Amino acid sequence: MSFKAVLEAITLLDSPKACGQAVVDAVNTWGVGQVSFKTIYGEKGHTDFVKILIPGQRGKSQGGNAPTLGIIGRLGGVGARPEAIGMVSDADGAVTAVAAALKLSQMAALGDTLPGDVIICTHVCPNSPTLPHDPVPFMGAPVDMATMNRHEVDREMDAILSVDTTKGNRIINVRGFAISPTVKEGYILRVSEDLLDIMSITTGKPPVTFPVTIQDITPYGNGVYHLNSILQPSTATDAPLVGVAITACSVVPGCATGASHPTDIEEATRFVIEVAKAFGAGKCRFYDETEFETLVGLYGPMTHLRTMGRDS
Repeated sequence: MSFKAVLEAITLLDSPKACGQAVVDAVNTWGVGQVSFKTIYGEKGHTDFVKILIPGQRGKSQGGNAPTLGIIGRLGGVGARPEAIGMVSDADGAVTAVAAALKLSQMAALGDTLPGDVIICTHVCPNSPTLPHDPVPFMGAPVDMATMNRHEVDREMDAILSVDTTKGNRIINVRGFAISPTVKEGYILRVSEDLLDIMSITTGKPPVTFPVTIQDITPYGNGVYHLNSILQPSTATDAPLVGVAITACSVVPGCATGASHPTDIEEATRFVIEVAKAFGAGKCRFYDETEFETLVGLYGPMTHLRTMGRDS
């Protein structure tokens, strides 16, 4: 179970002093992997980008050939101080990523090493700006989206789970989490059956998915509506990506405090860990490679959707 790791992650991030160094120190307690952070400054402040590599038995970091799973905790910020006191709803993606890092580090230290490497990235900012959005306000970020992608998307990731709070909408109306179809190189592909199986097992309920539009997989800043930033890492990688949306029955602003549910975050944390186990072992496919090649052969590449458009 990952509940203790989730509570520890919340304790680390629910503070005006939350920072990358605190996360690094907590993960390093288990003495496993490579953990680092880097402070990046933008027009609206600064944030600490954290990167954690948990080596696998047959992972590429050890000279093996097992595939590497990337887990990205996507968010604007863990807090909106001084406008709001406390951890905001938007922090759930970071909490999930940090909790997964803590749990996987503990597992490896005790001898339960996964087959493949796992790379976990997120950022920590306790005083991010807010952003107008319909139907409720979003959290902004101290740095732009291109900077976030540059520091959170690693070229060694063979597939990516992007975890993000996705409560500020009327599209997903359930408590817990939902997963997206697989996005790869501008294509929105079918939902992975393997991921649906893992979700059913970890939650004990039927799997929940959410719709994805063309707008959602185009870069921020192009003037079109986006559900949120959950699929933005797909604009910076060729790796297949699936969004893991932490959800609510009601419409909740990303800048709302007191709106995070540890039980929901724990379910998402267990899900990403189980995916990491299966993916590194070659037992979980994010997409059908043959079908993808057929689509590209029939209709051509869709990578132009990852750009800012013709004028760019």
